[in-house]
Amino acid sequence: MPDIGVRAVREGVRRGAGRIGAATPPGRDRAVDALRAAAVLGVVLGHWLVTALVSDGRTLRTASPLQHMPWLAPVSWMLQTLAVFFLVGGHVATRGHASARARGVPYHRWLTDRLSRLFKPVAAVLGLWTVTAALLLLSGTEYGTVRTLVKLALSPMWFLLVFACLTAATPLLARLNPLWPLAVVLHVDLLRFGLGGPSWLGWVNVVAAWTVPYTLGAAWTRGELEGRRAGWALLAGGAAVTAVLVAGAGYPAAMVGVPGRNLSNLYPPTLAVVTFGLAQCGAALLLRERLRHAMRRPVAWAAVALVNLSAMTVFLWHQTAMMATTATGLLAGRLAGLHTPPDGLGWVGSRLLWLPVFTSVLAVCWAAFRFFERSGAGGTGAGRTGAGRVGGRRERASRVVRAHRPSGRDTAARARHV
Repeated sequence: MPDIGVRAVREGVRRGAGRIGAATPPGRDRAVDALRAAAVLGVVLGHWLVTALVSDGRTLRTASPLQHMPWLAPVSWMLQTLAVFFLVGGHVATRGHASARARGVPYHRWLTDRLSRLFKPVAAVLGLWTVTAALLLLSGTEYGTVRTLVKLALSPMWFLLVFACLTAATPLLARLNPLWPLAVVLHVDLLRFGLGGPSWLGWVNVVAAWTVPYTLGAAWTRGELEGRRAGWALLAGGAAVTAVLVAGAGYPAAMVGVPGRNLSNLYPPTLAVVTFGLAQCGAALLLRERLRHAMRRPVAWAAVALVNLSAMTVFLWHQTAMMATTATGLLAGRLAGLHTPPDGLGWVGSRLLWLPVFTSVLAVCWAAFRFFERSGAGGTGAGRTGAGRVGGRRERASRVVRAHRPSGRDTAARARHV
């Protein structure tokens, strides 16, 4: 009987994956979706592995295993994937804007549609945490603890503001050479670190740094990054410059923020995190063909399509899922990997065991709040298709499989876009 049940589940998964595959336009560039899913899941996994909540008396504070084990910095190289997200975002936005213009859609309608898909899911997070913070303060919870929790819950939103600004500027950035924003980052760091300039100058890089991969995405749309030479140049050049900056210029090795450190590569972004992002973008471009081949497998493609369908919900709620697990776990006492200081490999091993629990709680959050992302999915920029049914609903299938097609110089006439 168990074997029969397992076979039934497998057959159901295969049938569902087959329906998603059948609903996908044949010209869709599935590598774009795979890269976006990998970028989102990389950020989620990175936060779950390098962020811990530790109790100091009555106050909770954030801690990181990188404080105690700096030799684990290479972990941050694999899980800090924001550059890839902005690369894909720039590619999709510039293609989408070109398509909208070709169809006669006004800029303001295109922008409103894209921003609504970004910010409708944010409303649910802000609403829940406003109520939660108020209840915690009224119940006598230490202000420092409430501040820590709210900061963790809302910290993923900083990038949305940057992404929204870049999206609004897409018509201006569509042909901007990435060397221009890279030059801004370089000069800001020279002023800050070389000439003793004010530290607030670093916040200029919050926009300039992520404009670099965004405009690389625009270059991808223009067909300028199709050859493997461009990918290898970005990978080798970015990695070499990053190594020089870390080894010879005093930049931190970790590509994420580490509590207690005076200098962070991420808050605000530095030249090192930008050159590292260039290396990541190069690797992503080199992987496109392999990803396209891998996405021919129905189950793999179905998984990627479903992640993309709920990418914003997953991104916005993953910190809440971790904190909910941590708070609930207190009922059972002080649990290793959840409440203990991240000061050794034992904590890392225990933390890995908690990842399935975080995932389960995140699934609950997804089920409760996915409506907000779905409700922002329609409109002028969302090339829809009725090519098939997913879970028996034609409209849902259309949202899953909005079309991308491989880049070329005539993209406006060749594709429909997210």
